[in-house]
Amino acid sequence: MESKKRVTFDDIAKYTNFSKTTVSRYFNKPDSLTAESQQIISDALEKLDYQANKVARILAVGKTEFIGVIVPEFYHRYYSELLNQILSTYEQFGYKFLVFVGNNNKEGERRYIKELLAYQIEGMIVLSHTIPSQELAQLEIPIVAVEREDQFVCSVNTDNYTGGYQAAAHLAQQQCDLLIHINSPTPESKPAFGRIQGFEDYCRQHEIPHQVILRDLDRSYEKDQAILIHIVDDLESTCKGKKKGIFLANDTTANTLLNLLVRRYGYLPQEYRIIGFDNAPTSREAIFPISTIGQQIELLAQEAVGLVVEQIRQRKQGTPLSAAPPIHKVIPPILFCRETTCKVGPTQVLLSSPAGTQSNRA
Repeated sequence: MESKKRVTFDDIAKYTNFSKTTVSRYFNKPDSLTAESQQIISDALEKLDYQANKVARILAVGKTEFIGVIVPEFYHRYYSELLNQILSTYEQFGYKFLVFVGNNNKEGERRYIKELLAYQIEGMIVLSHTIPSQELAQLEIPIVAVEREDQFVCSVNTDNYTGGYQAAAHLAQQQCDLLIHINSPTPESKPAFGRIQGFEDYCRQHEIPHQVILRDLDRSYEKDQAILIHIVDDLESTCKGKKKGIFLANDTTANTLLNLLVRRYGYLPQEYRIIGFDNAPTSREAIFPISTIGQQIELLAQEAVGLVVEQIRQRKQGTPLSAAPPIHKVIPPILFCRETTCKVGPTQVLLSSPAGTQSNRA
């Protein structure tokens, strides 16, 4: 391709009959110009096919139009889906993103944050749980937390309590004899604790037999599977013949449990009902689509980016971050009823049965 001559501020000034100082103000302080002058320069940029020198602009005004993102891990596809939705907001908000994966390592995340600040990011979205919000607030840049402890920073969260309540109610409607919630030990400061609380409150209010089983899950497929095997073995020993409604803390763990049961029996037994949380792609792609309490992931991303961009805008106008208390937005969950609660039975089988078993075909 034939290279084009780079259009300079001097070229724009000559074309518009403005001074170079006026052209510079258009890029750096547009509000200092009249609307008519802004339109004249904007039209000239289009006519001259001007391509901004981004590096020079960053050096000149110290603003990068970058937002940093800290993601804890990608074992749970919820995070990859949420990140995908965050990245897709570029067309709407005009901000680009620098992403680091923290791997639940506090010191590693602190190093990543220093790296992001060195790139002069204008704001940050934090999905990881390791660094307290009080420490994040001391960075003195616009920050939005998503589904994590958020006392000192703005946040966007799902209504986890309602989600846990909905999960218990849905399992109760399936006429389960016993409701079980399997989760990791979760501090009350994390929004996800609401899943436990909502589940327990529904069961207590309706006097439904229930258990909450807390184990160190969410580390790897192999480790989670080993823990769930022990839980299933114990349930089949102590609750044999009872219809068990099991609410898992996320779709990844729900899928691990589903795989375990299908491999053991060749189908999902009638005495099990399974519901997850997130509506991550895992729930839809499972061998039997998994019922789930859906987080509105696209809306979470939209609200998170919009909230950090609004803080950036206010800061540019001279409003300090400490001028107002943190904003906490809460998004309602949506129940997705799929095959693991609404259509369970021995007609749902694999093409080949586990060794030593006889499958019932439809």
